[in-house]
Amino acid sequence: MRVVITGAAGFIGSRFTELFLEQAERLDYDEIVVLDALTYSGRRENMTQALLDSRVRFVQGSILDGDITDDLLRGAHAVVHFAAESHVDRSITGARPFYETNVLGTQQLLESARRGHVERFVHISTDEVYGTIAEGSWREDHLLEPNSPYSSSKAGSDLAALAYHRTFALPVMVTRCSNNYGPRQYPEKLIPLFVTNLSDGRNVPLYGDGLNVRDWLHVDDHCQGILLVLENGRAGEIYNIGGGTELTNEELTHRLLKLCGSDESKIEPVADRLGHDRRYSVDCSKIREELGYEPRVSFEEGLAATVKWYHDNEEWWRPLKEENP
Repeated sequence: MRVVITGAAGFIGSRFTELFLEQAERLDYDEIVVLDALTYSGRRENMTQALLDSRVRFVQGSILDGDITDDLLRGAHAVVHFAAESHVDRSITGARPFYETNVLGTQQLLESARRGHVERFVHISTDEVYGTIAEGSWREDHLLEPNSPYSSSKAGSDLAALAYHRTFALPVMVTRCSNNYGPRQYPEKLIPLFVTNLSDGRNVPLYGDGLNVRDWLHVDDHCQGILLVLENGRAGEIYNIGGGTELTNEELTHRLLKLCGSDESKIEPVADRLGHDRRYSVDCSKIREELGYEPRVSFEEGLAATVKWYHDNEEWWRPLKEENP
């Protein structure tokens, strides 16, 4: 059977591909097609290990290109859809690519999946579609209240995916994850940005009062959850995937300072982000109870290992920082 993984050269998609290959024989997949447009955050180097596997075929192209998506999805058994524009700050300064890729690109992929009679379609989304929550945690049926161009474009893609299930009976499943971290994350995101800045003796920018709360999820745990949904998730359903570690940005910053051997003199308060959500928190009881999901990587262990990876792999991140200082 064939699986198509979109956005496979990105941070999460590349790690999922590696972990999927370990399970591919058990799941009866013998053809793994990885599709990526190789935009700024999609790096072919991220797929180096996966591309050594003879079962993997890499295609460079956009999910907006119907000829490509029709060809790849015709006769495919499954699609795991990571491809997206994903940085909130970039969406604030230039929103159009986010709606084009995340909404129109997803719709094109769904249409190709419908025509190609795909049997499993896992759409990867984010907890940011829910907006902000002062207390408690979001369940999957919570109202969508996105507050940025990025999160609204992802909400639009979620609704398109679910509409294709309801209208065309396309077997779609949606996952919504909390904040991911781990090796190979592009250094515009908080953890790699702060670690690489501190490695260079630079300050770290802390938005507003630093009290915005995020739930942190190691990329390996996220990919484990996606694999469970791909294998046994129910069509038409949404599954939250979280890590269970809620921290304010200030608390996280102090942990990173300690791991990097720096002190709070390196913190540079900056004006708050426009539309900055105050707190995210996902209720993961559904995926736990239905599919047996359980995070395996403790935050302390995962964060320390991630910091060490960036310290040990300067050749990976240094060119990216120079391209986007």
